[in-house]
Amino acid sequence: MTEYIALLRGINVGGHRVRMERLRALFEELDYTDVWTFIASGNVGFKARSGSPTELTGAIEAHLGDALGYDVPTFLRTPMELRELLEEPPAPPETWDPGPASHYVLFLDAPPLAGLRAELSELGSESDRFTVAGREVHWWTRGRLSDSPLFGAGIERVTRDVRVTSRNVTSLRRLMAKQAANAGG
Repeated sequence: MTEYIALLRGINVGGHRVRMERLRALFEELDYTDVWTFIASGNVGFKARSGSPTELTGAIEAHLGDALGYDVPTFLRTPMELRELLEEPPAPPETWDPGPASHYVLFLDAPPLAGLRAELSELGSESDRFTVAGREVHWWTRGRLSDSPLFGAGIERVTRDVRVTSRNVTSLRRLMAKQAANAGG
């Protein structure tokens, strides 16, 4: 059995409401075990008997799409991958002093290509900075995310051609605390 955490995009935003009980049941219908959810924004922990991450992602997306009636981009990470991301996050660029800043992680299917890396670099400003680490992009913004000039349409302009979902690092830490409690340690 392999444990995963699914980070779903589009759950309980934009009029797409899903109760966490229903989301857990949908994952159980796929024969996954030890299913749990964390806050109502599309974070689901589960164990799978078999299948590659790519196969599991495809099965989850197809099942959720059929059941909910809309596409639900899914990003799988193991608890180890998320722990490493939180234990050793890249620092903001050395030439930038963020002061009080919010830290978000953009999750992608694959490491970003050069074009996206260049666009993110161009978006760097006094208020926002980006660092790419594997399949994730770390985004620091001064103050709250909603205060950033890139909030909403600004970041979506450069990520329009890639599948992406984002999470606040504070929420990721709480998610991993729940995972550890569920795992008994």
